[in-house]
Amino acid sequence: MQRIPIRSCKVLLVYPKFVPNSFWNYTDTCELLDARYPAAPLGLITVAALLPQHWQFRLINRNTEDLSPDDIAWADLVMTGGMLNQQPDCMHLIKFAQASGKPVAVGGPDVTSSPHLYKTADFQILGEAETVIDDFVAAWERGERAGIFEAEKFTADVTRTPIPRFDLLNFNHYLYICVQYSRGCPFTCEFCDIIELYGRKPRTKANEQMLAELSQLYALGYRGHVDFVDDNLIGNKKAIKGFLPELKAWQQAHNYPFEFSTEASMNLADDDDLLDMMKQANFFAVFIGIESPDPETLRQTSKKQNTRRNMAENVHKLYSYGLFVTAGFIVGFDNEKGSIADAMADFIEECAIPVSMVGLLYALPNTQLTRRLAKEGRLKDGHDVMDVDRTGDQCSLGINFEPMRPLRDVLSDYKRILERVFEPAAYARRLDRLATLLDRSGRPEMDKDDRRRRLASLQTLNRILDAMPGERSRFWDTFITCARTNPAALQAIVALMAMYAHLGPFSRQVIGEIDRRIAAEAACKSPPAVPYMRSETVVMAESRLN
Repeated sequence: MQRIPIRSCKVLLVYPKFVPNSFWNYTDTCELLDARYPAAPLGLITVAALLPQHWQFRLINRNTEDLSPDDIAWADLVMTGGMLNQQPDCMHLIKFAQASGKPVAVGGPDVTSSPHLYKTADFQILGEAETVIDDFVAAWERGERAGIFEAEKFTADVTRTPIPRFDLLNFNHYLYICVQYSRGCPFTCEFCDIIELYGRKPRTKANEQMLAELSQLYALGYRGHVDFVDDNLIGNKKAIKGFLPELKAWQQAHNYPFEFSTEASMNLADDDDLLDMMKQANFFAVFIGIESPDPETLRQTSKKQNTRRNMAENVHKLYSYGLFVTAGFIVGFDNEKGSIADAMADFIEECAIPVSMVGLLYALPNTQLTRRLAKEGRLKDGHDVMDVDRTGDQCSLGINFEPMRPLRDVLSDYKRILERVFEPAAYARRLDRLATLLDRSGRPEMDKDDRRRRLASLQTLNRILDAMPGERSRFWDTFITCARTNPAALQAIVALMAMYAHLGPFSRQVIGEIDRRIAAEAACKSPPAVPYMRSETVVMAESRLN
């Protein structure tokens, strides 16, 4: 019998650039710590694992390396896609590849939420790839060079998801490597797209499956920070409580090669057993969406899990288990009756959260919030388009709808919060307080990888302080005090100092952008007496709003 040859396909996986001037870029911090970008692209290397393994793969992360015409020429197929803040570069990549005669397949959260924006791509893979990737492969191997493959919502069996192709990564490029244990979140926050993309019933991988991923990372020589990218690691408490003891045993057997971070809901603070399990497994940081200190605002946006509790005490409790907290805050909710600025800044100070991601409310595509605003006629034209001429993120481009309060008041509040929270002395004060609250006792000893050794060195500290010449003495005092009173917290405090090398300049840049938006808003509300004599400055300011 004649053997039919197995046809290969050369797949170029391209991770688009995030828009410049984003909160999450941390490029200055990465340079200080000898990395190029914070996180590796987990989605694309998972797609590579789902495709036939006799195919050939190359990965280009446009945030860490250049894409050359030779890369495009090598490929039979270009696959790309990502999040809203990658939209402009993703559009560019589609045109760039197609101009060289290469078909392009796109997928990911933004493509799934706004497929109409990506109609020029040859293939669209919408939703979770696990349930439709075989259909795509079959179509490709039949010779089809266009098509739409849409997954039925929330049906992907994540226990069948293969180990991501970690071998495609250059570990030295990143501050940390990502893994995923679960998808979905049980809560109903109005502004969030997670429940629209992945559902309210969290689906988890099998314990042995998750440990196999970590074993693969270990076998490839990676050591250090691993981030569980779950949108709520504790969404299925029964499952995570069954996994963490096995994770602890794996860590012990391998001499604790990894320290973990993740995202969770505030009700984590209600469960001492769960907190202790996370501590024993070597989790050291958690991101929590706090959003607002105002209970009425939280109820209005269905963030009920943050009500009926003292959130500052909850944050301090997490510190007592050695988990330092980064948190998200939002300005611009409908229920804000007056200025929220000082109340929010005071709350951040009380919590002692150095890295506070304060953003303007952004109506993401295909969310409860967006559907409500559309029904009320309050969405702005192009609300789902990330304009290439207006780079930024929700920090500078938020409020893509008509707010209940005057826009100028919302923007002024936001500016006031940024000025207070990211003023150098205020950031250093939060570091000082965190150093008194963060209890790192009773944690396992880790073999320090090269990056952790560098982070703990005076040479790295000097590089960080040299990057902030105006604040050098203040942050040096913080370092000395922590070294004397809580040396176990020193690594975390130095890492958070390094983050300020990005957050300080970034906050000042956003304040400048907000000043321009306020000026543009004033110009729009107060037209000059002689319309045809409008200045070029006013015209340019108005154009930024349209």
